[in-house]
Amino acid sequence: MQTAVQYMCAKIGLVTGKGLAGVLREHYPRVLYPAVIALVIANTLNAGADIGAIAAAINLLVPIPAIVFIVPVSLGIIALQVFGGYRLIEKVFKWLALALLAYIGAALFAKPEIVKVLAGTLIPTIRLDPAYIGILVALLGTTISPYLFFWQASQEVEEQISMGRRHLRQRQGASRFELKYALWDTIAGMVFSEIVAYFIILATGATLFVAGKTDVASATDAAQALRPLAGDAAVLLFAIGLIGSGVLAVPVLTGSAAYGVTEAFGWRSGLDRKPTRAPQFYLVIIAATLIGMAINFLGINPITALVLCAVLNGLVAAPLLVLVMLVSNSRAAMGERTNGRLLNVVGWVTTIAMGVAAIGLIVTTIFG
Repeated sequence: MQTAVQYMCAKIGLVTGKGLAGVLREHYPRVLYPAVIALVIANTLNAGADIGAIAAAINLLVPIPAIVFIVPVSLGIIALQVFGGYRLIEKVFKWLALALLAYIGAALFAKPEIVKVLAGTLIPTIRLDPAYIGILVALLGTTISPYLFFWQASQEVEEQISMGRRHLRQRQGASRFELKYALWDTIAGMVFSEIVAYFIILATGATLFVAGKTDVASATDAAQALRPLAGDAAVLLFAIGLIGSGVLAVPVLTGSAAYGVTEAFGWRSGLDRKPTRAPQFYLVIIAATLIGMAINFLGINPITALVLCAVLNGLVAAPLLVLVMLVSNSRAAMGERTNGRLLNVVGWVTTIAMGVAAIGLIVTTIFG
């Protein structure tokens, strides 16, 4: 499901030569602004939660209150985006992605029972209460996330611009080879993503759940539960993974918000442009990061904030997926590169599943 959605978004960027918001502005203008507003709100809150999580993870390594790290972390991420340039950011992201392998190490250090792991992996537990459905929506929302729809399409455009295709007419259209490459590139990224996600769940199940720590209030709480079961090495890997994933996520969140806003209004955008050439784009990045930073001084728990943001993403994703499906099947936008039957089946199944989960959460929350 995740691969299908991300590939459709990549295809939109490759074929139209525009980001997702730019395509919506041209073909579905009535739904553009509500979609972008929802994206900006969700992304800003999510960025704030991730900044708090990064600071909490650093606190595990350095015995200084986490709140001290909030401002330096935020300013460092802003500096990377504003002054780094697209190619530098791309290289930093690729190396940071290796930090996610720490979660695999953390899970292995926990020494989980193989039989229980296989049973838990293959036999689902299903309940129809708000808490269970809320986590299900959060899991979907943090995997098939609205900000990734906008980011994927815009990054395909960025790649083409970095190859010298600076004019729209040079970027429009995509060969079969380019689409095939995009498909395999997306599959590789999504498989890596799902493997990491699996081991995060496994590490949590083998440590926190076993210890009865099912209401984690902070990264410190998580580490305290990890230490006696998995040792200091697992705590170190847990902290590295949390920092790496957070530093990866915040620029993507604020960057996709900036792409959405600037494309919606027809302003210049792009991480390869200097701030003076795309001032509105960088202002959105800076504003979203600073607002997210400020949220951390309101005393909101970063772990709780991450879960709530994931739920919000899960609720917002379903209507946005409808738009992605409409765009990727529009001959006016995509020409001959509309979706094939298999991609449409998986895409609509994903859209329906996300919608049913979101409606289920709303219904069970209201009626019990």
